[in-house]
Formats: sequence, structure tokens, C-alpha cells
Amino acid sequence: MTLFERIKFLANKQGKSVNDVESDLNYSKNTLYRLKRTNPSAKKLEELADYFGVSTDYLLGRETKSPDWATESDRIDLDKWLSSNVPMGFQGMDMDDDTKIKVRAFLEGVFWEDKQKHQNDNNK
Repeated sequence: MTLFERIKFLANKQGKSVNDVESDLNYSKNTLYRLKRTNPSAKKLEELADYFGVSTDYLLGRETKSPDWATESDRIDLDKWLSSNVPMGFQGMDMDDDTKIKVRAFLEGVFWEDKQKHQNDNNK
């Protein structure tokens, strides 16, 4: 998932559009859309992280480190797998963002473990 996709995901979770976020942060129109092809300043990244209540590492996709053997295709598979899951909740209640980040980190660990297991099966 790219930085822009994470921002859009977080905005949607709050029932907002990307344009709403730009307005809330007093950014000019299309500022966030430009993040599809440019990198934000450290200040802007920090503002976005504070706005959504997440870490800058989360926005950059650096919450957890993939194994050394993982290819870019493997990382894309992980993002697709994680984004295809149903919304996270427990006993009918949505999880808070911190819990979701922890669950995501756990699921990433399970994904990499399973991926490596199947790699080893294919090497036999």
C-alpha cells in the first residue's frame, strides 16, 4: 500500500474524503493526490500522522520489516491480502487504531511464516 493509499484508507475510516482531509489541514486542493508521485516534507508527514493518530512509520509502510528473502511481489501479495480482509472488530465493536496496527503486525508475521513455509515446500 502506498502513502496515498494509506491516507485514503485512514480518511475513509473517518468517513472523510481526501479533499476533506486537505481542507481540515488547510492544504491546497490536490496536495494529497500529488503524493502519488512525490514525497512529502517531514513536516507534512508529521502533520498527517498527528491528524490520523498514527505513526509516521505507519504512513510510510515501515511498521514492520519484511524478511530479507521477500521479493517486491511478496510485499504486494501481503498488502493485497491484508487489504482484502473484512474490517477488524471484536464482539461487534470496532478495534481502535492501535489495536489494528498490532493485529496487522501479527498478521504480517503469520503471512511471512506461511510464505516461507510454502517457499521451502516448493524447493523440495
